[in-house]
Amino acid sequence: MYKEKLRDYTDIFLNNKKYWLIYLLLIAVMGASTLFNRKLQNPTFEIAVFIIVAILGILCILFYFSHNDEEELYKVAFVVILCFGIICALIVPICDVSDEVEHFTRSEITSQGVLVPHWTGDDVGVDRLYNHSDEGKYSTVLNGDVGFETIHSIKFFSIDREKTVFDVKWDTNKIDYEKMIDGSAFEQNPFFGYLPQAIGIFFAKLLDLNIIWMMWLGRICNLICFAGLVSLAIRKTPVLKMPLLAVSCIPITIYQSASVSIDSMICGLGILAIAYFIYLCKSGEKSIELKDVAIFTFICLLLGLCKITYLAFIFLLLFVPKENFNFSKILPISLASISIVSIIGLLWSRYATPALMHSWRSKLNYVDSGAQITYLIKHPWFAYKFITQIFTVDLGWMLYGVFNFFSSGSKNHYADTYYLIVAMILLFLIWILFFYPERNNFSRKTRIGSLLVLLIVYVGTCFVQLLTWASVGVTNLGINTRYFIPLFALFPIIVNFKRFNLDKSKFDNYSIVFIIAFMATLILAFTTKYY
Repeated sequence: MYKEKLRDYTDIFLNNKKYWLIYLLLIAVMGASTLFNRKLQNPTFEIAVFIIVAILGILCILFYFSHNDEEELYKVAFVVILCFGIICALIVPICDVSDEVEHFTRSEITSQGVLVPHWTGDDVGVDRLYNHSDEGKYSTVLNGDVGFETIHSIKFFSIDREKTVFDVKWDTNKIDYEKMIDGSAFEQNPFFGYLPQAIGIFFAKLLDLNIIWMMWLGRICNLICFAGLVSLAIRKTPVLKMPLLAVSCIPITIYQSASVSIDSMICGLGILAIAYFIYLCKSGEKSIELKDVAIFTFICLLLGLCKITYLAFIFLLLFVPKENFNFSKILPISLASISIVSIIGLLWSRYATPALMHSWRSKLNYVDSGAQITYLIKHPWFAYKFITQIFTVDLGWMLYGVFNFFSSGSKNHYADTYYLIVAMILLFLIWILFFYPERNNFSRKTRIGSLLVLLIVYVGTCFVQLLTWASVGVTNLGINTRYFIPLFALFPIIVNFKRFNLDKSKFDNYSIVFIIAFMATLILAFTTKYY
């Protein structure tokens, strides 16, 4: 039996050698491009990591070909995301991901069983971390004794952001449970967005591991949750499985998902919502039951609570073909679902918006939502400037961000220029999202509706940033690619060019090679930058 399996894997290895040889060529070229302007004194670690990702990538490719069936692609998705995501979780520097320290604080608080963090300012009548001041862009009037109760070990992660475990000495220390107050803890986010990370931190405490394992296990458990959501999405959708996998595995997605950030939950739920929408559209006549509508509504609600503008995904329900529903009152039920999600979202927003001031964001003197709206009304040209910017300059930065990563507060902040890799990723995404060779014609109503929802989420997110981040009369929005990752998965629904008569099986085979190669390059890029 074992000899037969070994023979089968040997045959798969030899019969598909062109694919893993292409993979090795890709990571060699893209990996070499990350060395530009780098001075490697002793490249032993870099060589070791290259060998690891080379072998791991070949094994993942062989795993794909041993499960080369659309019905088993969800297994490949789970394994591939975990294999490269876990390495990413371990190799990415300490709290390097955007706002990861604050996400980490909230995760630690959740690991104590506290689902809603308590703002200690409520006990003394203080409603802001920083009091507003009339001078300067940033307030210096700190209420130093208020915040959220966590443990002292959090302080180490804040001090040594962007450093690796080789750069610090405290990583082998035991967890320090002494209580301390941290001023920011993403109070405005829902608790379920931190449950996976909290489970990892809880086990680090339970097993009495060193302090660094709080972050590592938090990241890994978050990644497992993301991999599970993506795997479920790919299993559920009847078509466009490979494009959904591609969006789930682009480097910026893996980078965010292999952290303790809530962005992992947003990406996972976003891809799952789109997969379920595709399922509803392709389910056939009179096959959609009330429970299907309820499930889709619940997914959209969870997603929207994590990021408010994604509540708009519930409008996709209006663009499912009517003949697919197995009940007569389609519009009333759809409107009821939209109303439920909208009301809960509005109520949550009324809670979350004031909670923003229970953080470092209260120091931004230049932010004034009311004044921004007034300025917008009095200066119509500003609205034009806002719209043109988000569809030109900002959109360009969004595309560039597929392989451009956060560095917390240093001179390297969003400064890496991997032009070759970015170009290759964008070309690949255009190819797989717009030219995927699958006959899955969506109705015009579905395509136009998907486009409208995409625009609502994109413009809505930019507008929220205009009100909550930008200076009055200025369009410094501070938006980033990570906000819009799920939207990429809508493109194959909206547009699908069928000008090329491509073989779908071969297309998928080459696609998985590129997907794995890009994830391997992500690891190589961090290796050459930080090690």
